[in-house]
Amino acid sequence: MAGAVAHTGAGEARYGREVKTLGHAWREFRHKRSPYVIASALGLVAVARAIVGDFSWRDAVAALAMVVIYPFGEWAIHVYLLHARPFRVRGRRVDLASAKAHREHHEAPNDLGLILLAPLEAAALLFLAVPVVPLIGAAAFALAPGAVPWPALLTAVLAGYVLVGIYEWTHFLIHTAYRPRSRYYRSIWKTHRLHHFKNEHYWHGITNTVGDRVLGTFPDQRDVERSETARSLETRD
Repeated sequence: MAGAVAHTGAGEARYGREVKTLGHAWREFRHKRSPYVIASALGLVAVARAIVGDFSWRDAVAALAMVVIYPFGEWAIHVYLLHARPFRVRGRRVDLASAKAHREHHEAPNDLGLILLAPLEAAALLFLAVPVVPLIGAAAFALAPGAVPWPALLTAVLAGYVLVGIYEWTHFLIHTAYRPRSRYYRSIWKTHRLHHFKNEHYWHGITNTVGDRVLGTFPDQRDVERSETARSLETRD
C-alpha cells in the first residue's frame, strides 16, 4: 500500500519516513556498507598508531588541526565534487560518478539507499582525500629543520577518519524521520533540508555550518528564492 510504513526490522527500511527513532536509525545504518568500510579503516589506523607509539603534545595539535580544517574540506567536496556539472574533455562529455550519484540523492532524498557513500567513494575519501592534509604537513616539516613527526601525522589521519564516520552517520540520520532534540542537531538538520528543498546553491555543510558561514553560503533563508532545480540539479554543459 502506497505510503504505508511496513518496515520495522533492521536493514529493511527503504525510506527515511519509516525510521522514527534514534535506535532504529542506528540499526539501519549498521546494515549499510560504507560504515563497515569506514570502521575497518579506522580500526587499522588506530592499531597502527598504537603500535607506533611515541605519543606527545603533537598528537593533540594534529587532531585539532584536522578538526579545524575539516569543515572546509566537507564544504569543498560537496560544492566541487558532489555538485559538479558534466564537463567536456577533448569534446567528450564527462560526468563524475560522485556527482551523478549525488543527483540521484537529490531526486529522491527520502530513499535510504541513496544517502551513504558507495564503497569506492568511501575508499577514495579515506585513502586519498583525508591523507592530503597530513601529507602537506609532512612536506612542510621536511623543508624545516628537524624530523618529520610521523606518529602525530598518523594521529591526524585517525582524526580524519573519525570525522568521516561522524559525517556518514549524521547525513544518514538527517534523512530519517527522527526529529532533532539538541539545539546543534536541530540547526544542521534544518540547513540540510533547506539545501535539498529550497536552494541547492547554499547550506553545503552536513555536520557543521562553519564552511558555509565563512565562505558566504549561509544566507538568511528568507532572502533566498526557491530553486526549481533543487531536486533535479542543473546538468546542462
